[in-house]
Amino acid sequence: MSPSFDPMVPFDDLPPLPPHGEIETRRVLKAAIRAREQLATLNTACRLIPNPTIITSTIPLREAKASTEIENIVTTNDELFRASQGIDTAPTAEAKETLRYNEALHLGNRSLTERPLSVRTAIDVCSALQNAPVSIRSTPGTYIGDRRSNTRTYTPPSGAETIQRHLSSWERFIYTDHDLDPLVLMAVLHYQFEAIHPFHDGNGRTGRILNILLLIQEGILELPVLYLSGIIVRRKEEYYDRLLAVTSQGSWEEWILFMLQAVEEAARESSDLINDLRAMEESMSTRLREECSIAPAKELAELLFTLPYIRIRDIEAHGLARRQTASHWLTQLVDKGILEQAQADGRQKLFINRGALDILTRM
Repeated sequence: MSPSFDPMVPFDDLPPLPPHGEIETRRVLKAAIRAREQLATLNTACRLIPNPTIITSTIPLREAKASTEIENIVTTNDELFRASQGIDTAPTAEAKETLRYNEALHLGNRSLTERPLSVRTAIDVCSALQNAPVSIRSTPGTYIGDRRSNTRTYTPPSGAETIQRHLSSWERFIYTDHDLDPLVLMAVLHYQFEAIHPFHDGNGRTGRILNILLLIQEGILELPVLYLSGIIVRRKEEYYDRLLAVTSQGSWEEWILFMLQAVEEAARESSDLINDLRAMEESMSTRLREECSIAPAKELAELLFTLPYIRIRDIEAHGLARRQTASHWLTQLVDKGILEQAQADGRQKLFINRGALDILTRM
């Protein structure tokens, strides 16, 4: 156990980065190579999609759903996709919170074009998650554990000045000459951010968004389509155990291996999903052109995968056809078994691309 760690006492003396001792062991480096290979495959799959909006408007919703589920905020796929497209006028509180994660992820990604990853990025991301400006924790009493029994497993640093000092060190380390593999750097930074626990709420979700942003900034992930939180959901208990073991025992290697294996698995799953979506979209485009004689077949197929729940007005808004023609197209696609017609949204008919949804929501 770390000599300065007591779960009942604020961990104000959180050791600064870099970690003590060798962390890029042979096992870690071999795992990093495997993960990077899968990320390269994922990037290739992304480049083969003619219209990236097909994946950037849908796949991050999977990450949003999984990451919020880690915090026991659960919504259904149907609620989430309908809410994301503005179909439900009164989405559930859980759906709203999940959508804020999606918005925070895209906000963070856009911010990288203006400034590098920083403490400011973390604050902006957490503010988007909370739908209100956030500040560094300043009041005592925050701990990780079971509040019903008042059992503590970890008490993070306390006091705004102490927390800010740790955050400043965290940010400086990103840009020091550490010579770490970017994936190892991601794992190290994620632990440190979660150990600092700088905000009153949203630390886990903020930290998981920062993971994706770092990989994009480091140039080994091209689009925010890595379904990393999905792996963590499946191994949630191990995720928290590995985090705590770094604090209590200095078990860096096992933590880093866990994260590298999660990236490898997530990249493989995301690649397969994107390839399946692309194949289905190309098949649909052919059917629209040959079976339905729809002229903008490619453009309509892309829209049906960008908006798996679609209305007549969506086709109008994207300039593909006027209302009467759009209505005819969608009715024809239902007759051909390409789309399903769902419960009307007010006075609007709703059509579902079930094939796309089955791919996007598979476990």
